[in-house]
Amino acid sequence: MDNHSHTDTPADAGPQDAPTRKDRRRFLRTAGLATAGAVAGLTIPFERHMPRGMTLAAFADDSPLAGKDGLTLLGDRPVNAETPAHLLDDAITPTERHFIRNNGLLPDSTSPEGWTLTVDGFVDNPMTMTIDDLRNNFEVVTRALHIECGGNGRAAFDPPARGNQWTVGAVGCSEWTGVRLKDVLEAAGVQDAAVYTGHEGADIHLSGDPDKFPLSRGIPIEKALDETVLIAFEMNGEALHPMNGAPLRLVVPGWPGSCSQKWLTRIWVRDQEHDGEKMGGQSYRVPAYPVAPGTDVPNEDMVVMGAMPVKSLITFPMNGAESGMETEVRGHAWVGDRTIERLEVSIDFGATWAEADLDAPVNPGAWQNWRTSVSFPQAGYYEVWARATDSEGVSQPHAIAWNPRGYNNNSLHRVGLMVS
Repeated sequence: MDNHSHTDTPADAGPQDAPTRKDRRRFLRTAGLATAGAVAGLTIPFERHMPRGMTLAAFADDSPLAGKDGLTLLGDRPVNAETPAHLLDDAITPTERHFIRNNGLLPDSTSPEGWTLTVDGFVDNPMTMTIDDLRNNFEVVTRALHIECGGNGRAAFDPPARGNQWTVGAVGCSEWTGVRLKDVLEAAGVQDAAVYTGHEGADIHLSGDPDKFPLSRGIPIEKALDETVLIAFEMNGEALHPMNGAPLRLVVPGWPGSCSQKWLTRIWVRDQEHDGEKMGGQSYRVPAYPVAPGTDVPNEDMVVMGAMPVKSLITFPMNGAESGMETEVRGHAWVGDRTIERLEVSIDFGATWAEADLDAPVNPGAWQNWRTSVSFPQAGYYEVWARATDSEGVSQPHAIAWNPRGYNNNSLHRVGLMVS
């Protein structure tokens, strides 16, 4: 695999330029440590011991969640943060409430100036394009598309699975603006031998090694040519948030979020299943057959994750809330490459179910919003459960289908209420 390079923004400021504190903070987020020390007007005697990507404490009021609202930080190296379910109540997820899933450190620059995307491999016309080239040469579209981390729900696995302990909030459905990957691939001339794409980004491996990718995954060529898959440069009508892939990313709705490569620099069309970082071993793979909890599954029996399973989320009321004898219940439901046909709720631990009002997706690849009103027969503690059924008749299960890495947890979502 070719080594990847990073787009660096030259530093015009030096100690003599007396930058403002705001300028310093902004620069320190992405600058190398030696340059950062110079811009701050400081000597850092033990600089050699500092981990790459660490923010100087004096300028740490720019948190990794700057521009985000209410997210729960799971880790800061790399940054991973989920959104509490009740903050996902909007039909379209605001940028400030979209979850963050990173595998490495942010690129040295997330500016669109000078950014390029290369499409090569098994194509007739290899291309390297700027973001302006994408805007000018292809139809620009805006679509509501849902993205979910493959490990969303991992915290509920027993025995525990290794990885970020997501609860239910590693999902969102924002409006993305960009061009269809299909159109770009067709302009490049996909050859008959093509079977898979390989994606590369400009993010930096945690080790700082420029020859290593934190993540390089891909998708079958059939999915890559689906109308819903975008190369996006805007999110909710504005430039992408740096933590959500600025200035360019893929959005592959319905498949694990790792397929939606952020900080996108290359799409490599291949004649084999992509073998980039986190495509092999047990990364984003599930057993080829059902296994008992705790089973040690050999790598050769693991298969790459594809379309995500049917799932739903209750966003109102929030878990643990107090309620009157009647309340509205609402949320979202989604599924990989299908649609949701029915959404039901239960207030008696699944003994009976009532159908909710379910909206059609606003466009293919969007989640579906639902709502209903429930009445409680008497005061006390209740649980409201939600269950989605997809267009092939597959419903959410009550229990987790356990797997070694904690993927694809689509068990019923439930919230507890104190009713009086």
